[in-house]
Amino acid sequence: MKMKKTVAIGLICLLAVGLPVGCGSTEEDDTVISSTETEVNTDKIAEPAGEIGEVEEEVVEDTHTGQARSYLTGEWIDEGIAVQRPVAVMMGNTVDATPQYGISSADVVYEAPVEANITRLMPIFQDYEEVEKIMSIRSCRLYYIDWALEFDAIYAHYGQAYLAKDMLGAEYVDDLNGLDGDLGNTMYFRDSSKSAPHNAYATGESIAKGIEIDGYDTQYSEDYTGHYLFNEDDENEIELTGGEAAAVVKPGYKIDNPWFVYNEDTGLYERYQFKSAHVDANNNEQVAVKNILFQVVSWSVADSEHGYLDVTTIGSGDGWYATNGQVIPITWSKESQSEPTHYYDMDGNEIVLNQGKTWVNIIQDTYRDDVTFYATEDEFTAPQ
Repeated sequence: MKMKKTVAIGLICLLAVGLPVGCGSTEEDDTVISSTETEVNTDKIAEPAGEIGEVEEEVVEDTHTGQARSYLTGEWIDEGIAVQRPVAVMMGNTVDATPQYGISSADVVYEAPVEANITRLMPIFQDYEEVEKIMSIRSCRLYYIDWALEFDAIYAHYGQAYLAKDMLGAEYVDDLNGLDGDLGNTMYFRDSSKSAPHNAYATGESIAKGIEIDGYDTQYSEDYTGHYLFNEDDENEIELTGGEAAAVVKPGYKIDNPWFVYNEDTGLYERYQFKSAHVDANNNEQVAVKNILFQVVSWSVADSEHGYLDVTTIGSGDGWYATNGQVIPITWSKESQSEPTHYYDMDGNEIVLNQGKTWVNIIQDTYRDDVTFYATEDEFTAPQ
């Protein structure tokens, strides 16, 4: 049985939302929220007639018993799922790979360039066992590993570019490789309706089996403290004061040519690519997210024969954050492989995301000017 120890990632604590920390401990603390207490509202205290000195207590109903905050979305979810390490999956994003399965169930999605101007996606699933099917699963590229590590995620892929082989073999990387003989026939399958290599898939059940076969920890490391900051329940949703209108958001990738349209009714950005709505074949739902992050990075060609890229993950740069139909400029910083990427506004404050799903666009600095924001839908002409 293959055993790899989990990376100890010292990430910034999501104190603003009381997310679960040290979830491997059996001791009760204030980080995994599963409260059964009642609160006394002293403003509501009254003296019943004829009984001086007695008071009434207003009982505040606990609506989150058995729940805890998700590190990925900031939302309340089942506490057993909240302490479960997520799974990050390499997913193909070409015409031959679509329609994709499972993408709408992801809590966070990374989109980044690979060779030949195409992109690959890395959806990150908290409750992966409930996903019926995830396809198409493709091979690893080196820089995606760093992003998976930021979430203490188990990394699923089918093969790899040779540049990633050494890192995948490191003790701190827990990966599920379709080329592994132990997993090739038990976790990964082929869909006969598509041609290889675009037809590799896994199910939530088979992913759980793969994790069991490789003996990986299924719960977060005790010192894992989360990634993003999210707004509190009792706060209004984050409105980007001083931001610009962004009814349509266009990342500028060349091949899938995606864009997002803000839906005022739902408060979500709906995604399109390859000239039509980006739809999950599992449920026929269009992909929609609450937050969109842009991270502008330096890059180079690591192998001209294959076109493999070297994309910067550690360092700093700039970008944008869009939510609720507004966008602001931001900066980003990542100090080491074991640290998360942090995002800041122009005053140097770490940004707070609205609760919900997040899409991260990794933008090559050469093409930063291709990123476009449209104040209204009327200003935008969809690709035909």
